[in-house]
Amino acid sequence: MVVAALSGGVDSATAAALLVEAGHRVIGMTLRLYDARGTTASVGGRCCGPRDMEDARRVAAHLGIPFYVVDLAAEFERRVMEDFVGAYLDGRTPNPCARCNQHIKFTPLLRRARALGASAVVTGHYARLEPDAGGALRLRRAVDADKDQSYFLFAMPADEMAAVRFPLGGMRKEEVRRRAAALGLPNADKPESQEICFVPDGDYAGFVERRALVRPAPGPVEDASGARLGEHGGVHRFTVGQRRGLGFAGPGGRPLYVTRIDPARRAVVVGDRAAAERRAIEIEDLHWLAGEPATSLRATVQVRHRGRPLAAVIECLPGGIARAVLDEPAVAAPGQAAVLYDGDTVLGGGWISSRS
Repeated sequence: MVVAALSGGVDSATAAALLVEAGHRVIGMTLRLYDARGTTASVGGRCCGPRDMEDARRVAAHLGIPFYVVDLAAEFERRVMEDFVGAYLDGRTPNPCARCNQHIKFTPLLRRARALGASAVVTGHYARLEPDAGGALRLRRAVDADKDQSYFLFAMPADEMAAVRFPLGGMRKEEVRRRAAALGLPNADKPESQEICFVPDGDYAGFVERRALVRPAPGPVEDASGARLGEHGGVHRFTVGQRRGLGFAGPGGRPLYVTRIDPARRAVVVGDRAAAERRAIEIEDLHWLAGEPATSLRATVQVRHRGRPLAAVIECLPGGIARAVLDEPAVAAPGQAAVLYDGDTVLGGGWISSRS
């Protein structure tokens, strides 16, 4: 028996349907992760909102499988939402989807699945779990490069990979839509949600301001020399590498980028793009999925979900830290995930340090 993590979207529904079609005994399970009352998620089809839960329930009924709603709101609040707010207030750029996969979807959810007698959890993630030449299970990129979600999965527990299934990893999105329609799934035509589930209106700054214990204070916008160029409404409104929304340009109208955020002084430093780029970044809280290397290694590092993989030498340091020396400079925002790859295989990853 397996548990299908139904989010209400077409991907998780198709993943569950494929397992049912293959003859597996399947239980549908949806996570209640936050209180959607008073938000646009309460009326729209946002992930984990009430409408999404009803869509998941309809999918389970269509497939003829049991359906449960699991309330993990308290853990999600502590592990994901508080981290999101704290990171922005500290001048970092959080990655709540990776944090959710790290702390929610493959830990407490898997425990609940086992309590029901299930041997595995099935999700609609676009990624692959396949054995390498020696038979060890490895996380790999999805066949559909445009939908690949392996970047968000680097922190899933390495010792639990055998208890996870990603049926969509070898499929392209258009094929998933076709299969969903052919299977008669009630959400086959449901549009995708692109925003963070608990910030359905996309106003990250407003969310942080509402949730912060102390309202974020304004501060100076400075150039590299420390000259004051203006004032901002709070460091939570910025991320390293940001260009849009600054409200002013450099001499001669040249574009300016956020090059550094100093939360202690509430200062946002701006300059040319080259000043925002780094040749070396420090990665902390490392998680290895393919075994921790004994020495340095060549790999590619991806520092944004849609970012191009960057060739680098990875130097492993004590204390779960690594230093990635890039072949070419790049913008890497502190707080974001830095995921290490060997070809299409995820070696591991961690979080870009503020010391980078």
